[in-house]
Amino acid sequence: MKLVVYLPLVLPLLAAVSARRLAEWLPPRTATWLLTGSAVALAVASSAVLGLLALAAILRVPLVAAVGDLSLHAVSRHDPSSLPLGLAAAALLAAAAAAAARAAWRRTSALVAAHRQARWLPGRGQVVVVSDAAADAYAAPGWPGRIVITTGMMRALTAAERQVLLAHERAHACGYHYLFTAAARLAAAANPLLRPLAAAVGYSVERWADEQAAAATGDRRLAARAIATAALAAQARPRGRPVPAGALGAVADAAGMRGAGIVPRRVAALLQPPPRPRLLLAAVAVALVAVSGLSALDAARSLHGLIEFAQAAGVS
Repeated sequence: MKLVVYLPLVLPLLAAVSARRLAEWLPPRTATWLLTGSAVALAVASSAVLGLLALAAILRVPLVAAVGDLSLHAVSRHDPSSLPLGLAAAALLAAAAAAAARAAWRRTSALVAAHRQARWLPGRGQVVVVSDAAADAYAAPGWPGRIVITTGMMRALTAAERQVLLAHERAHACGYHYLFTAAARLAAAANPLLRPLAAAVGYSVERWADEQAAAATGDRRLAARAIATAALAAQARPRGRPVPAGALGAVADAAGMRGAGIVPRRVAALLQPPPRPRLLLAAVAVALVAVSGLSALDAARSLHGLIEFAQAAGVS
């Protein structure tokens, strides 16, 4: 196989470095689709390359070569990869598959539990207000998803700010944002280098909901104030009190308070004009992801050609 086979293993590093900027520079809807699709495509391409390297190593095993009528000399001469490299790739692929399966199970279980919990809450409408002094609000997964708001959150907001909060959570529920975050987290489980992309998707879906809430109310400053007030109220949640499983309306999500300050970044973005489409930037990102996929396909084609050549050499 050619050295280009290693590109899908390197490009996730570039994606990780640029993920945060893409989430901030692009319109939130565009950023969410681009980052999620990139995370999934890069995870698939890197896993495929690991599989191809592992398969190339297997071809060097004398028993496998004998069964497949392959010439070991031809395989060694035309394949730059080595047996130790192939074994390392096989180990990494097995670890990635196990991590992805575990993440898929845990995420699916959490989403199903959150859906069941929200479905059995009293009331028939989409919005459910539960009696709880702690300020909380989230969109539970489902078709359609339900919006759960505590009385503590209702008391923390003015009437106008409540409208912003409801519009924000409706955007999460109607946009099925939990599917984007779940896909990005699954990709990051398969390839840990993609964790910054998963974090950027979490931010971009919040910005997507923020922008829809600002558009629905027609007041960006009001939306910024509501997001900040709700976040401060949620931050006062008693220590050790868990966030509801699968909660995605992250104005009340503790994860939104960590690290680089997701809530302040969201508030600052709302105090600015909406991001403009940047077609060239999006096109460059798509092209780089396409290069990763094409590299994996070229590696598969090269391996297929190597097998045919080794079989012909083994017969002759």
